[in-house]
Amino acid sequence: MNVLGIDIGGSGIKGAPVDTKAGELVEDRLRIPTPEPSSPPAVAKVVKSIRAHFGWTGPVGVTFPGVVVDGVVRTAANVDPSWVGVDAARLFGEATVLNDADAAGLAEMSFGCGRGHEGTVLVLTFGTGIGSALFIDGVLVPNTELGHLELHGKDAEHRASSRVREDHEMSWDKWGERVEEYLKHVEMLFSPALIVIGGGVSKKADKFLPHVHIDTPVVPAALLNQAGIIGAAQAAAGLARRAH
Repeated sequence: MNVLGIDIGGSGIKGAPVDTKAGELVEDRLRIPTPEPSSPPAVAKVVKSIRAHFGWTGPVGVTFPGVVVDGVVRTAANVDPSWVGVDAARLFGEATVLNDADAAGLAEMSFGCGRGHEGTVLVLTFGTGIGSALFIDGVLVPNTELGHLELHGKDAEHRASSRVREDHEMSWDKWGERVEEYLKHVEMLFSPALIVIGGGVSKKADKFLPHVHIDTPVVPAALLNQAGIIGAAQAAAGLARRAH
């Protein structure tokens, strides 16, 4: 089943049709900068234009950078605060809407580095913030938001996100130390069998992962920055199948 996947990020909104059996994009993705301010009407307009670009009439899956329960947004850390309480599923034309890191995790567990892994697996996305997806024997525990764990009296994502590295012009090894500190905290809490690092920074894993030393195996995401699009489509395909 081909499904349109759309990934809403703090800096860009990306979309493409996905072959949900193979976990692959079937057309080149379209990326549009996230509008400023990232209000619900402004973001909905971009989502609509992505649908129009692909001439899409079938199922659509959309990721959102915050807690999403039954299609309704509960938190909005890195987008406009007016999102809280919005029925995003309805706003996006009855799309399937889920947390962005959860979507990336679903894709990575089905088609990437998490495939076939039992036990506790953590997929962490480093970008504007830090997203998290927690899996127990392949089953997602949704909306974990582990980027908001406290480190040194502040949200972990305010110390170790990819944006923090860029804003403070940190070297890769210096930032790697902060990532290690965060991962040690997460490791202590969850004792995972595997940690997968996703988000845009995953394609630069060779620059910082050599500076990260923890007991848990840590690997870069196989699907790199396409994971959100693929996972969003996958979630929508699953709902469509259950509906029939």
